[in-house]
Amino acid sequence: MKYNSDIEGIDALSASYEKLKQEIGTIIVGQDDVIKSVLISIFSNGHCLLVGVPGLAKTLLVNTLAQVLHLSYNRVQFTPDLMPSDIIGSEILGEDRTFKFLKGPVFSNIILADEINRTPPKTQAALLEAMQEKMVTVGGITYPLPRPFFVLATQNPIEQEGTYPLPEAQLDRFMFNVILSYPSFEEEIRVVKNTTANRNVELQKVLEAEEIAYYQRLVRNVPVTDHVLRYAVSLATKTRPGTSMATDDVNKYLSWGAGPRASQYLVLGAKCHAAVSGKYSPDIEDVQAIAEPILRHRIVRNYKAEAEGISTEQIIRKLF
Repeated sequence: MKYNSDIEGIDALSASYEKLKQEIGTIIVGQDDVIKSVLISIFSNGHCLLVGVPGLAKTLLVNTLAQVLHLSYNRVQFTPDLMPSDIIGSEILGEDRTFKFLKGPVFSNIILADEINRTPPKTQAALLEAMQEKMVTVGGITYPLPRPFFVLATQNPIEQEGTYPLPEAQLDRFMFNVILSYPSFEEEIRVVKNTTANRNVELQKVLEAEEIAYYQRLVRNVPVTDHVLRYAVSLATKTRPGTSMATDDVNKYLSWGAGPRASQYLVLGAKCHAAVSGKYSPDIEDVQAIAEPILRHRIVRNYKAEAEGISTEQIIRKLF
Protein backbone atom coordinates (compact mmCIF):
# COMPACT_ATOMS: atom_id res chain seq x y z
CA MET A 1 0.00 0.00 0.00
CA LYS A 2 1.26 3.46 -0.87
CA TYR A 3 0.04 6.94 -0.05
CA ASN A 4 1.28 10.14 -1.70
CA SER A 5 2.29 11.64 1.65
CA ASP A 6 2.46 10.87 5.36
CA ILE A 7 -0.52 13.20 5.86
CA GLU A 8 -2.67 10.97 3.62
CA GLY A 9 -1.32 7.96 5.52
CA ILE A 10 -2.32 9.47 8.89
CA ASP A 11 -5.83 10.21 7.56
CA ALA A 12 -6.07 6.56 6.46
CA LEU A 13 -4.77 5.35 9.86
CA SER A 14 -7.34 7.47 11.70
CA ALA A 15 -10.15 6.11 9.47
CA SER A 16 -8.92 2.49 9.93
CA TYR A 17 -8.77 2.99 13.70
CA GLU A 18 -12.40 4.19 13.80
CA LYS A 19 -13.45 1.23 11.63
CA LEU A 20 -11.60 -1.20 13.93
CA LYS A 21 -13.23 0.30 17.03
CA GLN A 22 -16.66 0.03 15.43
CA GLU A 23 -16.10 -3.60 14.35
CA ILE A 24 -14.70 -4.69 17.74
CA GLY A 25 -17.63 -2.88 19.40
CA THR A 26 -20.10 -5.29 17.75
CA ILE A 27 -18.69 -8.03 20.03
CA ILE A 28 -17.11 -6.18 22.99
CA VAL A 29 -19.46 -3.98 25.02
CA GLY A 30 -17.82 -0.93 26.65
CA GLN A 31 -14.08 -1.22 27.49
CA ASP A 32 -13.39 1.72 25.09
CA ASP A 33 -10.18 2.77 26.86
CA VAL A 34 -8.90 -0.82 26.84
CA ILE A 35 -9.59 -1.22 23.09
CA LYS A 36 -7.89 2.14 22.43
CA SER A 37 -4.77 1.15 24.42
CA VAL A 38 -4.52 -2.25 22.71
CA LEU A 39 -4.83 -0.73 19.21
CA ILE A 40 -2.30 2.03 20.01
CA SER A 41 0.21 -0.56 21.25
CA ILE A 42 -0.25 -2.60 18.04
CA PHE A 43 0.30 0.45 15.81
CA SER A 44 3.30 1.44 17.98
CA ASN A 45 4.77 -2.07 17.63
CA GLY A 46 4.58 -2.65 21.40
CA HIS A 47 3.06 -5.27 23.71
CA CYS A 48 0.24 -4.98 26.22
CA LEU A 49 -0.45 -6.37 29.70
CA LEU A 50 -4.10 -6.58 30.75
CA VAL A 51 -4.84 -6.79 34.46
CA GLY A 52 -8.37 -7.69 35.50
CA VAL A 53 -10.53 -10.19 37.34
CA PRO A 54 -11.90 -13.19 35.38
CA GLY A 55 -14.90 -12.69 33.13
CA LEU A 56 -14.09 -9.21 31.76
CA ALA A 57 -13.76 -10.46 28.13
CA LYS A 58 -9.95 -10.33 27.94
CA THR A 59 -9.71 -13.51 25.85
CA LEU A 60 -12.72 -12.52 23.73
CA LEU A 61 -11.10 -9.15 22.98
CA VAL A 62 -7.91 -10.78 21.64
CA ASN A 63 -9.88 -13.30 19.60
CA THR A 64 -11.99 -10.51 18.09
CA LEU A 65 -8.86 -8.45 17.39
CA ALA A 66 -7.17 -11.31 15.52
CA GLN A 67 -10.26 -11.69 13.31
CA VAL A 68 -10.70 -8.02 12.38
CA LEU A 69 -6.94 -7.67 11.74
CA HIS A 70 -6.82 -10.85 9.64
CA LEU A 71 -3.82 -12.14 11.61
CA SER A 72 -2.82 -15.57 12.92
CA TYR A 73 -3.54 -16.03 16.61
CA ASN A 74 -2.52 -18.44 19.38
CA ARG A 75 -3.60 -18.65 23.00
CA VAL A 76 -1.22 -20.08 25.59
CA GLN A 77 -2.67 -20.91 29.00
CA PHE A 78 0.16 -20.35 31.47
CA THR A 79 0.33 -23.01 34.20
CA PRO A 80 2.96 -23.92 36.83
CA ASP A 81 4.14 -26.93 34.75
CA LEU A 82 4.48 -25.05 31.42
CA MET A 83 7.97 -25.38 29.93
CA PRO A 84 9.83 -22.89 27.64
CA SER A 85 9.65 -25.48 24.83
CA ASP A 86 5.82 -25.43 25.13
CA ILE A 87 5.98 -21.80 23.96
CA ILE A 88 8.89 -21.54 21.53
CA GLY A 89 8.92 -25.12 20.23
CA SER A 90 11.49 -27.93 20.38
CA GLU A 91 13.72 -30.12 18.24
CA ILE A 92 12.49 -33.64 17.52
CA LEU A 93 14.28 -36.56 15.92
CA GLY A 94 12.72 -37.23 12.52
CA GLU A 95 12.35 -40.53 10.69
CA ASP A 96 15.50 -39.74 8.68
CA ARG A 97 17.47 -39.58 11.97
CA THR A 98 17.98 -35.80 11.74
CA PHE A 99 16.68 -33.19 14.16
CA LYS A 100 13.78 -31.03 12.99
CA PHE A 101 12.51 -27.91 14.70
CA LEU A 102 8.84 -28.13 15.62
CA LYS A 103 7.57 -24.54 15.96
CA GLY A 104 5.66 -23.63 19.12
CA PRO A 105 2.61 -21.34 19.49
CA VAL A 106 4.85 -18.23 19.68
CA PHE A 107 5.13 -18.42 15.85
CA SER A 108 1.98 -16.38 15.35
CA ASN A 109 1.09 -12.72 14.79
CA ILE A 110 -0.92 -12.34 17.99
CA ILE A 111 -0.15 -14.29 21.17
CA LEU A 112 -2.50 -14.31 24.13
CA ALA A 113 -0.42 -15.21 27.19
CA ASP A 114 -3.25 -16.06 29.56
CA GLU A 115 -2.43 -15.59 33.27
CA ILE A 116 1.27 -15.00 32.62
CA ASN A 117 1.95 -14.85 36.39
CA ARG A 118 0.93 -18.51 36.85
CA THR A 119 4.12 -19.90 35.32
CA PRO A 120 7.69 -20.02 36.73
CA PRO A 121 10.25 -17.31 35.79
CA LYS A 122 12.13 -19.61 33.38
CA THR A 123 9.05 -19.96 31.15
CA GLN A 124 8.10 -16.28 31.53
CA ALA A 125 11.64 -15.37 30.40
CA ALA A 126 11.31 -17.51 27.24
CA LEU A 127 8.29 -15.48 26.12
CA LEU A 128 9.74 -12.15 27.19
CA GLU A 129 12.94 -12.84 25.19
CA ALA A 130 10.84 -13.53 22.09
CA MET A 131 8.95 -10.25 22.73
CA GLN A 132 12.17 -8.27 22.91
CA GLU A 133 14.17 -9.88 20.11
CA LYS A 134 11.25 -10.81 17.79
CA MET A 135 13.10 -14.10 17.20
CA VAL A 136 13.92 -17.34 19.03
CA THR A 137 17.12 -19.40 19.07
CA VAL A 138 16.93 -23.19 19.36
CA GLY A 139 19.92 -25.51 18.91
CA GLY A 140 22.11 -22.60 17.81
CA ILE A 141 19.75 -21.66 14.94
CA THR A 142 17.80 -18.40 15.01
CA TYR A 143 14.21 -18.37 13.76
CA PRO A 144 12.53 -15.00 13.08
CA LEU A 145 8.95 -14.58 14.33
CA PRO A 146 6.18 -13.53 11.93
CA ARG A 147 5.54 -9.79 11.57
CA PRO A 148 3.64 -8.04 12.98
CA PHE A 149 4.25 -9.77 16.32
CA PHE A 150 2.17 -8.69 19.28
CA VAL A 151 1.85 -10.21 22.77
CA LEU A 152 -1.19 -9.55 24.89
CA ALA A 153 -0.65 -10.97 28.38
CA THR A 154 -3.32 -11.19 31.06
CA GLN A 155 -2.86 -11.17 34.79
CA ASN A 156 -5.36 -11.86 37.56
CA PRO A 157 -5.00 -9.28 40.39
CA ILE A 158 -6.77 -11.52 42.93
CA GLU A 159 -6.03 -15.08 44.07
CA GLN A 160 -2.27 -14.55 44.24
CA GLU A 161 -1.53 -17.96 45.77
CA GLY A 162 0.64 -20.09 43.48
CA THR A 163 1.62 -17.16 41.25
CA TYR A 164 5.04 -15.89 40.15
CA PRO A 165 4.73 -12.09 39.81
CA LEU A 166 6.66 -10.62 36.89
CA PRO A 167 9.82 -8.77 37.99
CA GLU A 168 9.93 -5.02 37.22
CA ALA A 169 12.66 -5.55 34.58
CA GLN A 170 10.40 -7.96 32.70
CA LEU A 171 7.30 -5.81 33.13
CA ASP A 172 9.29 -3.08 31.39
CA ARG A 173 9.00 -5.07 28.13
CA PHE A 174 5.28 -4.22 27.99
CA MET A 175 4.42 -0.87 26.48
CA PHE A 176 1.09 -0.63 28.34
CA ASN A 177 -0.26 -2.00 31.59
CA VAL A 178 -4.03 -1.67 31.25
CA ILE A 179 -6.37 -2.14 34.21
CA LEU A 180 -9.78 -3.58 33.27
CA SER A 181 -12.68 -2.44 35.42
CA TYR A 182 -16.15 -3.90 35.86
CA PRO A 183 -18.74 -2.81 33.26
CA SER A 184 -21.37 -0.25 34.22
CA PHE A 185 -24.88 -1.53 35.07
CA GLU A 186 -26.23 -0.64 31.60
CA GLU A 187 -23.21 -2.21 29.87
CA GLU A 188 -23.64 -5.41 31.87
CA ILE A 189 -27.29 -5.60 30.81
CA ARG A 190 -26.15 -5.39 27.16
CA VAL A 191 -23.47 -8.06 27.76
CA VAL A 192 -25.97 -10.47 29.32
CA LYS A 193 -28.53 -9.75 26.59
CA ASN A 194 -25.98 -10.46 23.82
CA THR A 195 -24.46 -13.56 25.38
CA THR A 196 -27.63 -15.36 26.45
CA ALA A 197 -29.34 -15.33 23.06
CA ASN A 198 -28.64 -17.04 19.73
CA ARG A 199 -26.65 -14.13 18.33
CA ASN A 200 -24.18 -14.81 15.55
CA VAL A 201 -22.08 -11.82 14.46
CA GLU A 202 -20.02 -12.01 11.27
CA LEU A 203 -16.90 -9.86 11.76
CA GLN A 204 -15.49 -7.90 8.81
CA LYS A 205 -11.72 -7.92 8.21
CA VAL A 206 -10.47 -4.34 8.44
CA LEU A 207 -6.67 -4.56 8.03
CA GLU A 208 -4.05 -6.95 6.66
CA ALA A 209 -0.53 -7.61 8.06
CA GLU A 210 1.07 -5.48 5.33
CA GLU A 211 -1.12 -2.45 6.19
CA ILE A 212 -0.33 -2.79 9.91
CA ALA A 213 3.42 -2.87 9.13
CA TYR A 214 2.98 0.31 7.03
CA TYR A 215 1.12 2.09 9.87
CA GLN A 216 3.81 1.04 12.38
CA ARG A 217 6.45 2.72 10.18
CA LEU A 218 4.19 5.73 9.65
CA VAL A 219 3.75 6.30 13.41
CA ARG A 220 7.53 6.61 13.80
CA ASN A 221 7.54 9.23 11.00
CA VAL A 222 5.09 11.49 12.88
CA PRO A 223 7.00 14.71 13.74
CA VAL A 224 7.15 15.81 17.38
CA THR A 225 8.06 19.31 18.59
CA ASP A 226 10.93 19.83 21.04
CA HIS A 227 8.71 21.09 23.86
CA VAL A 228 6.48 17.96 23.67
CA LEU A 229 9.56 15.73 23.55
CA ARG A 230 11.04 17.50 26.58
CA TYR A 231 7.70 17.23 28.42
CA ALA A 232 7.52 13.44 27.80
CA VAL A 233 11.10 12.86 28.94
CA SER A 234 10.66 15.12 31.99
CA LEU A 235 7.55 13.14 32.98
CA ALA A 236 9.61 9.93 33.12
CA THR A 237 12.59 11.67 34.76
CA LYS A 238 10.44 13.16 37.55
CA THR A 239 9.48 9.65 38.72
CA ARG A 240 13.07 8.85 39.84
CA PRO A 241 13.45 9.44 43.59
CA GLY A 242 16.64 11.09 44.78
CA THR A 243 17.34 12.80 41.44
CA SER A 244 17.37 16.55 40.74
CA MET A 245 14.00 16.56 38.92
CA ALA A 246 12.11 14.33 41.38
CA THR A 247 9.06 15.93 43.00
CA ASP A 248 8.40 15.89 46.76
CA ASP A 249 5.70 13.26 46.33
CA VAL A 250 8.05 11.03 44.33
CA ASN A 251 10.79 11.26 46.98
CA LYS A 252 8.22 10.57 49.68
CA TYR A 253 6.26 7.70 48.11
CA LEU A 254 8.40 5.93 45.49
CA SER A 255 11.33 3.59 45.96
CA TRP A 256 12.03 3.26 42.22
CA GLY A 257 11.20 5.26 39.09
CA ALA A 258 10.74 4.67 35.36
CA GLY A 259 13.73 4.05 33.07
CA PRO A 260 14.54 5.48 29.61
CA ARG A 261 12.23 2.96 27.90
CA ALA A 262 9.32 4.84 29.51
CA SER A 263 10.46 8.07 27.77
CA GLN A 264 10.64 6.25 24.42
CA TYR A 265 7.16 4.77 24.83
CA LEU A 266 5.69 8.11 26.00
CA VAL A 267 6.86 9.77 22.78
CA LEU A 268 5.88 6.84 20.55
CA GLY A 269 2.51 6.44 22.28
CA ALA A 270 1.81 10.19 22.00
CA LYS A 271 2.63 10.08 18.26
CA CYS A 272 0.23 7.17 17.75
CA HIS A 273 -2.49 8.72 19.97
CA ALA A 274 -2.29 11.89 17.88
CA ALA A 275 -2.36 9.95 14.58
CA VAL A 276 -5.43 7.85 15.46
CA SER A 277 -7.14 11.07 16.61
CA GLY A 278 -6.51 12.58 13.16
CA LYS A 279 -3.75 14.97 14.30
CA TYR A 280 -0.47 15.26 12.39
CA SER A 281 1.73 15.99 15.42
CA PRO A 282 1.28 15.19 19.15
CA ASP A 283 0.80 17.79 21.86
CA ILE A 284 1.10 17.59 25.65
CA GLU A 285 -2.49 16.28 25.97
CA ASP A 286 -1.51 13.24 23.85
CA VAL A 287 1.39 12.50 26.22
CA GLN A 288 -0.92 12.78 29.24
CA ALA A 289 -3.56 10.57 27.59
CA ILE A 290 -1.21 7.56 27.45
CA ALA A 291 1.02 8.32 30.47
CA GLU A 292 -0.84 6.26 33.10
CA PRO A 293 -0.75 2.83 31.38
CA ILE A 294 2.89 3.45 30.37
CA LEU A 295 4.20 4.55 33.78
CA ARG A 296 1.93 2.46 36.03
CA HIS A 297 4.09 -0.70 35.97
CA ARG A 298 7.42 1.12 35.83
CA ILE A 299 7.29 2.87 39.19
CA VAL A 300 7.50 1.10 42.55
CA ARG A 301 5.71 2.48 45.60
CA ASN A 302 7.36 2.28 49.01
CA TYR A 303 5.80 1.13 52.31
CA LYS A 304 4.77 4.69 53.20
CA ALA A 305 2.65 4.99 50.03
CA GLU A 306 1.01 1.62 50.70
CA ALA A 307 0.35 2.49 54.35
CA GLU A 308 -1.25 5.82 53.41
CA GLY A 309 -3.24 4.28 50.53
CA ILE A 310 -1.55 6.42 47.86
CA SER A 311 -2.00 4.77 44.45
CA THR A 312 0.48 4.88 41.55
CA GLU A 313 -2.21 6.65 39.49
CA GLN A 314 -2.45 9.48 42.04
CA ILE A 315 1.33 9.92 41.96
CA ILE A 316 1.37 9.96 38.13
CA ARG A 317 -1.50 12.46 37.85
CA LYS A 318 0.28 14.87 40.22
CA LEU A 319 3.25 14.88 37.81
CA PHE A 320 1.04 16.44 35.10
